[in-house]
Amino acid sequence: MNDKDKKEAAAPEDEKLHITKSIFQTSREMQEKADEEARKKREEAQRKYRERQKKAAEAHDKRLEQERLELLKMKTGVIEESETIREEEPEKVKQSLGQRIGSFFYLNKWWLGIACVLVFIGGILVYDLVTKPRPDMIVLMIGMNQELGEQSQLQDYLSELTPDSNNNGKQFASVYYIPYTGVEKEDFVNSVPQKLTAELQNSDSVIIIGNKSVDSAITIEDVLVDLSELYPDDPHVDKYKFMLKDTSFAEKVGVDKSVISDDWFIAIRKPQDLVYSKKENMQETYDKDFPVFEAIIRDLSE
Repeated sequence: MNDKDKKEAAAPEDEKLHITKSIFQTSREMQEKADEEARKKREEAQRKYRERQKKAAEAHDKRLEQERLELLKMKTGVIEESETIREEEPEKVKQSLGQRIGSFFYLNKWWLGIACVLVFIGGILVYDLVTKPRPDMIVLMIGMNQELGEQSQLQDYLSELTPDSNNNGKQFASVYYIPYTGVEKEDFVNSVPQKLTAELQNSDSVIIIGNKSVDSAITIEDVLVDLSELYPDDPHVDKYKFMLKDTSFAEKVGVDKSVISDDWFIAIRKPQDLVYSKKENMQETYDKDFPVFEAIIRDLSE
């Protein structure tokens, strides 16, 4: 094959390659054009979105500024009512009676639970208050002596000598046992000082049964009646105290004589003004309980 024939044979191949390149180039240009149009659309959409956001922010700021000015005018009395600021009333949802009741219990279940507990506790306290016998007399026992204060018949003995002053058909003397030791740390742990102070600063009781620890709790000569003036010939009287050691007291209250040490005594408080009560109130208690105190002295002096 001569050179002319070779050129003629190669020509179709070159033409095919040219056509292929033209199609590829066209396709790429079309794709680039499509991408460019898509980019422009995205940018336009973003621009419009930013414009809407800007307009909304400007409108919001403008409304806030108007409301601020309206509030300022209302506060200064320039206007009485604002047309700009309006309270939006929530749309009322109609509910049936059953739905309203159920909603009330659901929304207030914790408060209703607490209220039920408080009512239950209150009922117990009221029942206890109503059914518990009211004492005709209260006696303070001050001093550490668990056997005498908690295991003896002291309350029964005193009740026998106490008249039915509250007219409820029962003779009842209540003993308030306060295990006071005079040792600060020990008493503080058991909250004894607070209890003792509370009882000594009200007029519910005037008779005291105690031991030497009482000397550190009160000023004897200021608080107690001088029994030596009332019972000058009684051998058991030691100034303000009627000593219980060599009397029949242990036998009367059902304890061994060793339980009643040399320092245990019975005494009575003077009527005077207190933190929680006036002297007149204490005088009433004194007048009511003094006959019982004398009955105890007579009984133990036999």
